[in-house]
Amino acid sequence: MQLFDWIVLIVTLLFIVGYGSWKTKGSKNVEDFILGNNETPWYTVGLSVMATQASAITFLSTPGQAYHDGMGFVQFYFGLPIAMVVICLTFIPLYHKNKVFTAYEFLEKRFDVKTRSLAAILFLVQRGLGTGLTIYAPAIILSALLGWNLTIMNIIIGVLVIIYTFSGGTKAVNVTQKQQMFVIMSGMFITFFLILHYLPNDMTFTSALHIAGANDKMNIVDFSFDPEEKYTIWSGITGGFFLALAYFGTDQSQVGRYLSGKSVAESQMGLIMNGLLKVPMQFFILLTGVMVFVFFQFNPVPLNFNPNNKIVIEKSAYKEEYHTLEKKLSKLSEDKKVINLLYIDQLNQDYDNPILRKELVNLSNKEKDLRDRAKEIISRADKNSETNDKDYVFFHFILHYLPKGLIGLLLAVILSAAMSSTASGLNALASTTAIDIYKRNLKTEKSEKHYLHATKFFTLFWGVIAILFACVGTLFENLIQLVNIIGSIFYGTVLGIFLVGFYLKRVQAKPMFISAIISQITIFIIYYYMIYSQEKLGYLWLNFIGAILTIALSLIMQFLFFRSKPNDDEVVFEQ
Repeated sequence: MQLFDWIVLIVTLLFIVGYGSWKTKGSKNVEDFILGNNETPWYTVGLSVMATQASAITFLSTPGQAYHDGMGFVQFYFGLPIAMVVICLTFIPLYHKNKVFTAYEFLEKRFDVKTRSLAAILFLVQRGLGTGLTIYAPAIILSALLGWNLTIMNIIIGVLVIIYTFSGGTKAVNVTQKQQMFVIMSGMFITFFLILHYLPNDMTFTSALHIAGANDKMNIVDFSFDPEEKYTIWSGITGGFFLALAYFGTDQSQVGRYLSGKSVAESQMGLIMNGLLKVPMQFFILLTGVMVFVFFQFNPVPLNFNPNNKIVIEKSAYKEEYHTLEKKLSKLSEDKKVINLLYIDQLNQDYDNPILRKELVNLSNKEKDLRDRAKEIISRADKNSETNDKDYVFFHFILHYLPKGLIGLLLAVILSAAMSSTASGLNALASTTAIDIYKRNLKTEKSEKHYLHATKFFTLFWGVIAILFACVGTLFENLIQLVNIIGSIFYGTVLGIFLVGFYLKRVQAKPMFISAIISQITIFIIYYYMIYSQEKLGYLWLNFIGAILTIALSLIMQFLFFRSKPNDDEVVFEQ
């Protein structure tokens, strides 16, 4: 990185932190700190919702996901627009009508304090883990870039977010996320068009798509009914729908964004904005990853994108064996470039040459074989090394091929995305802990100022917890998948509780609580079975299974074992 890159990076980050702290300092009470006094306009709600979900993991992992596996991941989001409509029609009006600070506060009004506490605890567990990952992802990048200790990077990123989230609460999160979304999308658009500019002169965007298609990167929709397939249109519409419904409808990190809206209509418009823009945004980010793949058909590519693995190999006894593979890959890259240029020339003459297409596939398979062999060598050199390099693909392109200044901007993009998601997570964790756990279980009345200080304390507390988790986190197959897997394990049960609360008025508190416990334990068992058995199930189905199981068990228990009238301590709820 050049001096200009450092200036761009530091100025961008300091502006966001400073602006957020200055603009929103001095919250007077809990309502101001958690709900922002319900002053947020619809467009800020929409941008804040998008920025909360678009973490650094999105911009770090998604292009790498597309580079390796193509556009199929976009199916994950197909259920999201439908979920936005359901939330706008049901969730938002009920939350506003009941004047809740958190989503889980509604559950006590509908069921009882045990059910509220259970849902809040499940949220705190999964969001605490997820928030740690939003810090860990960009820390990986900067530690590899700067050669700094990963733990130090986790602490720096976490502290930056804690500063303005502690100072201004929800207002600070909403205000800073507008700037962060501007930085994020500006950087991504500039990068996308630069990639196209870097492609051979006689190559059109259509030709680039043909090359991607020849390598199976443009298979956007998969109609397969195979449950082992991670991403199909069916898992996207069902599992993706239930995950989006749970995330945007019951996760306080998102609910808190639209509870701060000026009115029901403003909150609804913000979510509809997210529903309209989210799928195109993810499609664009994936397409950027596919264009990076096309770019590397004409440029040198490393055997493994993770720079740490190169260091491991150079210090090992397997150095020469690895260098031999590198030479083979270099020769293969030259062959790929020649065949791709011939293929483009044929395309420019309106002829999609099947022989050249077959040769492209053959060369890609050879490259994959070399990469797999390289992973084996890396594992032999250090069994603790992470050989999966999906999360480093886009990072490698940024560092080695972007011009001065833009590297700093793209790193600012990744850090801005990390800060936006982490800030929302901390704000939600603090709000839920303060309102649903601390305030609800206090035996004596306290002042508004006391609860304001308590919420700020829990912001600091969860910030420290998230940093600690980030410090002990390890890479999974792909960070964006890990975040969604964690969510899928917990979201189904929580969503089931809320759906029963919204739509099945006759189900009482006790059968609901017992059903939720059984359902969550069952999901843990299923996921354990998925890991250790040969039978595989796409993790998106966990959302569907958890929600349906919770609903079905609550109905069965209500009508078989709890048919009597509600007890005195149970809530009879009228919408």
